[in-house]
Amino acid sequence: MYLRFWKRGVDVVLAVVGLIVLLPVLLVIAGLVRVKLGPGVLYRQARVGRNGRNFVMLKFRTMQHRYDTDSDDEDHRATHKTSDHPRLTKFGGVLRRLSLDELPQLWNVIRGQMSLVGPRPELSEKVDDYGLRSHPRHIVRPGLTGEWQVTHRSSGVHLIHCFDEDMEYVSRINLWRDVRIILRTFSVVIGAKGI
Repeated sequence: MYLRFWKRGVDVVLAVVGLIVLLPVLLVIAGLVRVKLGPGVLYRQARVGRNGRNFVMLKFRTMQHRYDTDSDDEDHRATHKTSDHPRLTKFGGVLRRLSLDELPQLWNVIRGQMSLVGPRPELSEKVDDYGLRSHPRHIVRPGLTGEWQVTHRSSGVHLIHCFDEDMEYVSRINLWRDVRIILRTFSVVIGAKGI
């Protein structure tokens, strides 16, 4: 009942309220990114969403532009976030630790590409490498946060091993579980562990 009739409405209402309340913060971060990292405030990346369809996920940029084509890119990471990427800036590292780089994804939620809570959207290349475009985790919208982000965020677990938590969530979606994950996410962010 909740998944079918209420979850999308809750997402839209909370995401709109969040954008309105956080607008001053978003503008300050955007200004700082522009000053410290140059042009290109937002980072756009193809991720796999509901029913295996690609969408463009938004983030505040945290790394220097890539000029050395021989250097490793973020797309080759084994875990959801890297803290030691050679192009990651100190300012970008702060944004990541506080998960402030993820705030533009509230727009993805409003557009219906993401949910506030759900499996984190994976890179299109990784999903294709694993042959998982039709994986059951994709029957729901990917989330801004999720079960894995509040339980194993700092463990360095490889992407492929996160699917057990994803499927456990997908099989038992309900309002109170989403509320619990959102509250735990705040706790994780306050502890500067990121999501």
